[in-house]
Amino acid sequence: MTTTAELADFALSVAYDELSDDVQEELKKRVLDSIGIAVGALGADAVEIVHETSVEMDTAGPCRLWGSDDTAAPPTAALYNTTLTRYLDYMDSFLAPGETPHPSDNIASVIACAEQQGLTGADLLAGIGVAYEVQGELAWNAPVRDRGWDHVTHTVLSAATGAGLVSELDREELRNAIGIAGTAHNALRVTRTGGINEWKGIASANAARNAVYSVALADHGMEGPTNLFEGQKGWKQIVSGEFEIDLDTGCERVFDTMTKRYVAETYAQSAVEGIIELAEEHDIDASRVESIHLDTFEGAKLIIGGGEGSRYEVETKAQADHSLPYMLAAALIDRQMTNDAYDPERIQRDDVQTLLRKVTVEEDEVLTERFENGEMPANIEIELDDSTYQIEKDDFSGHPNNPMSWAQIEEKFTTMTDDRYARERQNEIIETVKSLDTYDVSDLVELLD
Repeated sequence: MTTTAELADFALSVAYDELSDDVQEELKKRVLDSIGIAVGALGADAVEIVHETSVEMDTAGPCRLWGSDDTAAPPTAALYNTTLTRYLDYMDSFLAPGETPHPSDNIASVIACAEQQGLTGADLLAGIGVAYEVQGELAWNAPVRDRGWDHVTHTVLSAATGAGLVSELDREELRNAIGIAGTAHNALRVTRTGGINEWKGIASANAARNAVYSVALADHGMEGPTNLFEGQKGWKQIVSGEFEIDLDTGCERVFDTMTKRYVAETYAQSAVEGIIELAEEHDIDASRVESIHLDTFEGAKLIIGGGEGSRYEVETKAQADHSLPYMLAAALIDRQMTNDAYDPERIQRDDVQTLLRKVTVEEDEVLTERFENGEMPANIEIELDDSTYQIEKDDFSGHPNNPMSWAQIEEKFTTMTDDRYARERQNEIIETVKSLDTYDVSDLVELLD
């Protein structure tokens, strides 16, 4: 039986020194990846809305709002800093058959609470490992998407568990924090259906804030529904249905987490890589393209291929990064998929608006089965006026079957931070994260001005 006691006992049993070297390294990679993405998001309109709101509502506290000199209480820092790591849709993803959450949504929450407590980098990494493990187990065993709930419904639980650990809650306090978080903060799937707006990129930040606030309440003695999962009208009965999880104190669920190569929705990664490869290999002129057809798996068709609303009306970034037709068209024309693809002027240009309407997306049951068995397949056919080109992809660079190396993570980090940090600062951040277990959390945060 899955209970708040099970989650609390698991978290309190995790020790950084007992994690394998490979797990420790993967957790550090996730930290560096998330920081780079966060820096790249600084200044975006929606990010600025959250920043302005944060400093208006909370002007003092021990936690830095990254990219500024402003500080705030841990819940506000979790809100803003998670906005940074999540907004660009360039974060990592956990690949489960029925749910694809983003475990890096937990990182800023755990950092904020560890920063408040004055903890070490090793303590921080243990908390992040706990959050990744809880998020992965819930996604795999208790998917909620088809029941109408957003995946950040899992995030508020995983973030509360990881943040509660580094906040040094005892067993009962941690159970209370998880109970409060999971009872009061369940999010609707409408965020990602139909006409998508900017809340899509902020919903997980709101979950992070709620998780950390729940931890703070429990730390000050607030009791919560510790029968969250099994109780009458509880989480299992209302949100998820029956399930069991098998939490591993080695925190190896991090290995099932992909790192994005392209600034695109998770399920688009193989297709984007494939169409860029075709465009480059055959020097395809977009003006000669008569049709682009993608065969994909059920989740991709559902979320970004038109299963939850038209993906052909694309006017904003939030719509563009959840539209397979747009992403494939832009990737073919530009032969890349970076932040530039989501500039308003780029989205509105006739070339991509014309080409995206020539894209069709269909689910292939065989590809769905392959996805459920650990691949991310995509079959693409491009028809020109005088020729046809095809490619079949099993996965992409960054998929758990083909993980990014340290060198690739560093390259992504430097690309995302070139406009803000000189090479000396970039190297300082990289080396601090690589040896994070020998530093304090404050040493890292002080570099993120």
